[in-house]
Amino acid sequence: MPVKNLFVRHGDKVLILSGKDKGKKGKVIAAEPGAGKVKVEGINIVKKHAKATAKVPQAGIREMEAPLAASKVMVICPACNQPTRIRRERDSDGRGVRVCRRCGESLDK
Repeated sequence: MPVKNLFVRHGDKVLILSGKDKGKKGKVIAAEPGAGKVKVEGINIVKKHAKATAKVPQAGIREMEAPLAASKVMVICPACNQPTRIRRERDSDGRGVRVCRRCGESLDK
């Protein structure tokens, strides 16, 4: 079942909760809301065999980040520097913003 709204966005710093990279921290480089997955910089590295192309003339084995389930990551609040759950609130303009449950600071800039 696809996730409609992810609590994680591009550029967020996250903590990995499970898997071979459990306990590591990284930055979200891509979010796929339809699939409920995120790509985290330096996490879940896979090797891919690639042919030479006009853009990349060298063929060979490339290492790249593979997507992982968004439920396996937890956002790190930039204000309190702690892993936290997200609460959604409305600001003065009526827009929805993500808020840290620990310190109450907004995660959206």
